Amino acid sequence: MNNKHINLFIMAGGVGSRFWPKSRNAFPKQFIDILGTGDSLLQLTYNRFKDYINNDNIHIVTNQDYKQLVHEQLPNLTVKNIICEPSRNNTAPCIAYSAFKLLKKDPNAIMIIVPSDHLILKESAYLNIIQDAVNHAMKSNVLVTLGISPTRPDTGYGYIQYDASDNEKLHLVKAFHEKPQLELAIKYIEEPDFLWNAGMFIWKAADIIEAFRLYSPDIYKLFDSGFEYYNTDNEEEFINNNYPNSPNVSIDYAVIEKATNVYTIPADIGWSDLGTWNSLYEISDKDNNNNVLIGTNKYEINNSNGCIISASAEKLVIIDGLDDYIIVDDDNVLLIHKKNREQEIKTIVNSFKDKGLNEYL
Repeated sequence: MNNKHINLFIMAGGVGSRFWPKSRNAFPKQFIDILGTGDSLLQLTYNRFKDYINNDNIHIVTNQDYKQLVHEQLPNLTVKNIICEPSRNNTAPCIAYSAFKLLKKDPNAIMIIVPSDHLILKESAYLNIIQDAVNHAMKSNVLVTLGISPTRPDTGYGYIQYDASDNEKLHLVKAFHEKPQLELAIKYIEEPDFLWNAGMFIWKAADIIEAFRLYSPDIYKLFDSGFEYYNTDNEEEFINNNYPNSPNVSIDYAVIEKATNVYTIPADIGWSDLGTWNSLYEISDKDNNNNVLIGTNKYEINNSNGCIISASAEKLVIIDGLDDYIIVDDDNVLLIHKKNREQEIKTIVNSFKDKGLNEYL
């Protein structure tokens, strides 16, 4: 992928509260070596593309609080390619900002947009599919999203329903279905034309901007009004003054679910969004008692089906009689929580601010 018009945008502005207490406001999960590989999730995502896309065309979109973290973890990336949001307004505004900024630089630019914190096990297959999507975006006015074949009736993902009547790699999207109840999720995975929505997109910058004009004119007008400032010394002032006024909305709600030119490519790429402790547990190696242990090799465990994360490689971990628990030791927090109720963790964390427990966020 050495085409000069192809640009990668890695979305790295989230807080990752479902990975608390490892993921905190000041150091969220995309910057953590959560897999124990020696690289953070952001570094793994960057490394996945660095040999395929010109380094000058790789951009990190993040909150301004994380600019220094990005620079420290990706020192080979030019600082001007760290695009900073002054506020957290979800994915639609940051994609619109990125698209307008890129279009000003290159009217023929292609955007590849990926999350910073997903796991891809089949990287060669992944990059081949990305190239297929790029080829389609180059020759047609299409908005392409990658879909993942579901392996279970997961209620935590959105679903893509597509036209499976042809034998092409690229399929017209018929509908998007937001996170369903279990009964619907079971029905979806029994059908041949449903995929998980992985939040990875490929399109021309001009085409997504036209989609914003048609389907989210408020976002379009806000960022179009700053066109003369992009890639100049006045860009930061414009963004700081105007970006917080953009609506807090995802790209799916703002554009993708409304547009009629959205296509998907089913992608068998060994994907996990690593959104929860359970998702980390599922993809990690396990011992004879089905425990996952990350962070130390010193342990004595009479425990089963646990996801156990130590704060120190030197710490001896002894756990007796627990089954199906998340156990995370991190700095000033020890979390011991039932795995099958992990959705409650985000609710617990969200309550801290009201209780004056900001030091744990």
